Amino acid sequence: MVHNARGAPILVGGGPMRILLVEDNLPLAEALATLLAGAGYAVDTVHDGASAEAFAAAEAFDLVILDLNLPQMDGLAVLRAMRARANPAAVLILTARGTPEERVKGLDLGADDYMTKPFDIGEFEARVRSLLRRQAGLRASTVSLGPVTLDLVSRQFAVAGQPLDLPARERALLELLFMRAGKVVAKERIIQSLTALDDALSDNAIEQYASRLRKRLAPHGLSLRTARGIGYYLEQAAAE
Repeated sequence: MVHNARGAPILVGGGPMRILLVEDNLPLAEALATLLAGAGYAVDTVHDGASAEAFAAAEAFDLVILDLNLPQMDGLAVLRAMRARANPAAVLILTARGTPEERVKGLDLGADDYMTKPFDIGEFEARVRSLLRRQAGLRASTVSLGPVTLDLVSRQFAVAGQPLDLPARERALLELLFMRAGKVVAKERIIQSLTALDDALSDNAIEQYASRLRKRLAPHGLSLRTARGIGYYLEQAAAE
């Protein structure tokens, strides 16, 4: 079974960053795919080793997030097959098998990083960003829309090189819309993304954040638009 969860890809070094997520725990796979797609990556998810090996052989990925305990084909066998074909994708092993021997085996077979379950989601996101930056051969990664730039390392915004100071909730909303510029982001997705900052968020609260952010962005040539009944999207304002 293959599930595609594609968001607007982050453009780093001129190309979209693609991730193959290999995880047979379906709830975890769905949660990680949603998280990664929400961050702007293009994500393909498979749930067994044979499918992972086939996908990795047929398509080009920047990063493979690889469980080891997989049906049909063990994760280490997938990794071994990838490196035997000189597959250049970065590989992050994400597994419950965390003994020193398992770590050494995975790294010796060509994994770039190794995390054990359970894991901290913030550390996971940071390691994904680090591997993708390394994969792109960049020391710094930025995304720009008009004069506004987002540094993907510090996750801070700037306008013409000057920091754009925003309250935490508005900054989180802007990052979500920025990474999907031109595409509508549903209110439900926004609420899901911002709940780490609030115990509960209502539609009215989201509208207030959007309204304040809209006023902050207007002088910088960006328009925060409302898709009535659906959500919001960000675009460059039309030249007058």
